[in-house]
Amino acid sequence: MNVIVFGATGSVGKLAVSELLNAGHSVSAFARTPDKLELTDPNLRRIAGDALRPDEVSKAVAGHDAAVITLGAGLSRSSLIRSEGTLNVINAMQTHGIRRLICQSTLGAHESWSNLNFYWKRIMFGAFLRPVFKDHELQESLVRASGLDWTIVRPGAFTDAPATGAYKENFPPSDRKLTLKIARADIAAFLARQVADMTYLKRSVAISN
Repeated sequence: MNVIVFGATGSVGKLAVSELLNAGHSVSAFARTPDKLELTDPNLRRIAGDALRPDEVSKAVAGHDAAVITLGAGLSRSSLIRSEGTLNVINAMQTHGIRRLICQSTLGAHESWSNLNFYWKRIMFGAFLRPVFKDHELQESLVRASGLDWTIVRPGAFTDAPATGAYKENFPPSDRKLTLKIARADIAAFLARQVADMTYLKRSVAISN
C-alpha cells in the first residue's frame, strides 16, 4: 500500500515509518523537516509540510491508500497540532476519496480514563498535561465523526525499551492491572499493523504493558 505518515520525524512516527517500510509498503514521510528522518529506502518519499496548513496537507495526501497520524508537539502544552492537524488530514482524505486512517491518541482518552491511576488522572492529565489531553480527546472525536475507515490507537506512556510484542491490547476500561507504559517500538509496530488489518475497524484500541 501507499501510506502517508503525519508526524513522521517524531519519536513514534519515525519508528512507524520504518515498520511500514519493513512490511513492504511505500511510505511518504510528512513533516516540517523530513530530512531529519535518518532512513534510506527506495520506497521512502519525504514531504516537507505543515500539518496546520490545509493546502499542504491536501496536496500531500492525494494518491495514497492510507494515512497514519502520529502528530505531537514535543514539550509544548499549548499546541493544538493533534486536533487541528488531524482535521486537516480528515478533510484532505474526504476530498481525495481515501478511506483508511490510523490515529495515535493516548490511553486515558474518553472511556479509557478508568484505566488510569491517581498519578495520571490528577497530576499528569489532571494538571500538567491537561491541554494536551483535551486536544487528544478532541482529536478522537473528530476521527470518530469523519465517516472514514478509522482506527484509534491509545498507547500508555512511551518508553525507550526494546520492542517485546508482549504488551496487552484491546483491554477493557475496567482493567487496572497495567504499568501504563509501553515501548515506542511496540507502538510503532502496532500502528503499522493496523494499515492492512481491519480487526479494529472503527474502534478505539488501548495498548499497554
